[in-house]
Amino acid sequence: MVAFAASSSSARSALSGKARARLTRDTTPDLQSPDLQSPEAAAAALRGFFRIAQAWGLSNDEQQRLLGCGRTTFFDWKAGRIKSGLDAATLERLSHLFGIYAGLQILLPIPERADAWIKKPNSAPLFGGSSALARMLGGQISDLFVVRQYLDAQRGGWA
Repeated sequence: MVAFAASSSSARSALSGKARARLTRDTTPDLQSPDLQSPEAAAAALRGFFRIAQAWGLSNDEQQRLLGCGRTTFFDWKAGRIKSGLDAATLERLSHLFGIYAGLQILLPIPERADAWIKKPNSAPLFGGSSALARMLGGQISDLFVVRQYLDAQRGGWA
């Protein structure tokens, strides 16, 4: 019968440097950052956007304006013809749109209410009686940012 008197930390310290490195290397999962510039990543992001656009009942013109792209590019993307990764501006737009969607799902846990909120008139000073969608369709990334920031503030911060 063998007794194990050494604690796990003293057992680890008894390993040689190479053995310790090999143990760490072999048991640590390979966590590489995804390539956000790949066509596959672009396709996944755009599929998410088009699902949100459908839930929000957006027209093609509204979708194109939110994405900030040309008509031909928009219809290529909508048909799944994605030849390259997305540029930084489009990724930023998508990030804000995903944040807006997520914030609404948290604030209004009934999906129909969350999805309808963006089209309803809003008395908050940011919207001036118009809808959040009207503000978002202003065409600038900053229009998306302020709506996302508003929703983040309503739920208590950036968390």
